[in-house]
Amino acid sequence: MPTSEQPSPIVRQKLPPNIEFPFASLSDWLIPTDLFFVRNHFTSPDLNPREWKLRVDGAVERPIELDLASIKAMRSTTLPAVVECAGNGRIYYVPQKEGLQWQNGAVGNARWTGVLLREILEMAGVKPSAREVLLVGADSGVVDANKKTASPGPIAFARSLPLEKAMAQSAILAYSMNEEPLTRDHGYPLRAVVGGWFGMAWVKWITHITVVEQPFLGYWQARDYFRWERSVGEPKLVQLTEMEVKAQIARPVEGARLIVGQPYRIFDATWSGETAVRQVQVCTGDGRGWREGRLLETERSFAWRLWEYMWTPEEVGQHILRCRATDGAGRVQPDVPCSDCESYAANWIIPVEVTVVPEPQTYEQEFVI
Repeated sequence: MPTSEQPSPIVRQKLPPNIEFPFASLSDWLIPTDLFFVRNHFTSPDLNPREWKLRVDGAVERPIELDLASIKAMRSTTLPAVVECAGNGRIYYVPQKEGLQWQNGAVGNARWTGVLLREILEMAGVKPSAREVLLVGADSGVVDANKKTASPGPIAFARSLPLEKAMAQSAILAYSMNEEPLTRDHGYPLRAVVGGWFGMAWVKWITHITVVEQPFLGYWQARDYFRWERSVGEPKLVQLTEMEVKAQIARPVEGARLIVGQPYRIFDATWSGETAVRQVQVCTGDGRGWREGRLLETERSFAWRLWEYMWTPEEVGQHILRCRATDGAGRVQPDVPCSDCESYAANWIIPVEVTVVPEPQTYEQEFVI
């Protein structure tokens, strides 16, 4: 249960900083910036906003360069959106997978403000031959030489978006998070927000946008952040893009002790990719099957929703709690891991075991006078 004490972020790696949100402390629809998870591949660059420029070139009619003041002077847009690291939940893979051992908290919902990427591209004039929009960050370095997918030398973090996604309402260049300027670890002064897609598409510290006429095959697109697909004969590698439908239990936590006969609130968040979640169901291991959870707040495209289920345990003993989400496209959260996702997209049902104990007895002491 929540306490009056401020929850502490979980440090998964000190250098570069990779920090997890303490998911059991979830209480609000928006995650405060100081608790929001941080995923960095390299050291966060310290950019001077007076010197920073955004360059747009490639397959465009008019290459342009914009400073931060010019971008902030444009028409702004605000997009509440959930972002999940593609490796969130990796700790649950058996056997253990390579990479940061995220548990449940490499995910968060925030309110992002900036300008539509489309409007920047329209200023430059995208040529008809354009295929993708490449976003390049100011963070760079050498990927660990001990990894099986080590980089050949120093590289920047860069990912591309299909032109259709780049021109959508769900793709913005944000300079504000939760009504405050971006912090350094969250991409100051400008980052991508790509509603519905995993976090690797949300490139931080953007300095360069290149419109390309061929598919981008850089390190972060062709050597990392991929999965296998078996829809047509032999398996082939495909890029990770859209988030998977998912719900996970924040409370009660694993190992919690509940009192028989007393109501308890099972509480969580749920999200999906391009399609909103339509249903969350709960199973409490008491033989009554799946039951409907209650979705909270108003549905907002690309944001998560909190949900709850009030449960009164009727039997003492161990109970396995499970939840599953279904989105508007009919995708149902799976029971077991997908073997084709490498170490990513861990969206299968993670059970939570709790113990239901008898109600404490009270005794009145008798005094003989």
